[in-house]
Amino acid sequence: MFDLEGFVAKYVTKRERSLFLDDIENNRRTLADKICGKSVLVIGGAGSIGSSFVKAILPFKPASLVVVDINENALAELTRDLRSTKGLYIPEDYVPYPMDYSMPVFEKMFRKRKGFEIVGNFSAHKHVRSEKDIYSIEALLQNNVLHAKRLLDLLAEMPPEEYFCVSTDKAANPVNIMGASKRIMEDLIFSYSDKFPVKTARFANVAFSNGSLPDGFLKRLQKLQPISAPSDVKRYFVSLEESGQICLLSCMLGKNREIFFPQLEKAQMMTFDQIATAFLQEQGYEVLECACDAEALEEAKKLRSGSRRYPVCFTKADTSGEKAYEEFYTEEEKISLNRFRALGVVEGKSIPEQGNIDKLMNNLHLAFDRTETEKEEIVGILAGYLSNFHHIETGQSLDNRM
Repeated sequence: MFDLEGFVAKYVTKRERSLFLDDIENNRRTLADKICGKSVLVIGGAGSIGSSFVKAILPFKPASLVVVDINENALAELTRDLRSTKGLYIPEDYVPYPMDYSMPVFEKMFRKRKGFEIVGNFSAHKHVRSEKDIYSIEALLQNNVLHAKRLLDLLAEMPPEEYFCVSTDKAANPVNIMGASKRIMEDLIFSYSDKFPVKTARFANVAFSNGSLPDGFLKRLQKLQPISAPSDVKRYFVSLEESGQICLLSCMLGKNREIFFPQLEKAQMMTFDQIATAFLQEQGYEVLECACDAEALEEAKKLRSGSRRYPVCFTKADTSGEKAYEEFYTEEEKISLNRFRALGVVEGKSIPEQGNIDKLMNNLHLAFDRTETEKEEIVGILAGYLSNFHHIETGQSLDNRM
């Protein structure tokens, strides 16, 4: 049996214990006071980060937990996982709903329950590859921005005590549409901060999260398919457990309009080819570097005959929207590094100008209502709102790679 958690701790995060355990222990009483006996709604709760948030909040004994996700199979697995975890508190009023939070049925459920005291929204398009054409871009912006506004309007009628939605490190000086959508999402939720408290968090790649490149290593190995990874992209990583803990701490301990981020050092950054190499070596394989996808595919045939030389294709990154480095805040933002042991906080964010947000929403709706709208027009609309959005366009997509 491959010990994934142990591998991540040894080779990826290089931490034997969660980076945020001390911050949780130091604030345990406050967390318990703010969560115990409360009603909790988690949207997108069957995904990697959402389910980790669920597991982080349950020990503090909320009175009820409703989890909404469009992935019915993942929602079923989350429930099996929770029920199979010895000693984990699960409230009697635990209901997983396979539904889309933008649909009328969600609003019916929300109104019937008269809202929730704690709301976490983890429903998001997270891949840079989602900007390949106008249709994927519309789906991304509908989920990350336009549908999110509809949710906020609903929450304003029955305000929660705490509202959290996850952002990304790519929202700081964005170079891709996904990052720009998350930066706009931050402004969007901040525009509702006079109605209920809003918080968010920017953090690094979640090691082996669903759909991530390292998660793909597991699936490629299961099928004895070659592994492909960039060799020049360095990234920060947190574990699945840490991702949920960051969100919990931000949601419950953050002040209105604050952004949390992990305090990580550059020495902790990893490249994807390093992770792939360590992963294959842990499985007892010798890494066989190939010059192209075709060569790697040909070499992969030998794996079924017992070869212990695993074909990989490590190349330089050249796809649209790929940022050369990661950052959690911009030079213009005010940060505090001493409120928590392992977390930094972007403080003092102002309420955005409502007129600018309304204009952006209207421009997006108008653009998506026209069948002739192209990607470049959307990039222009986003750049018109975000002065620090400098889109990187190479004409290459990750969907053209293994």
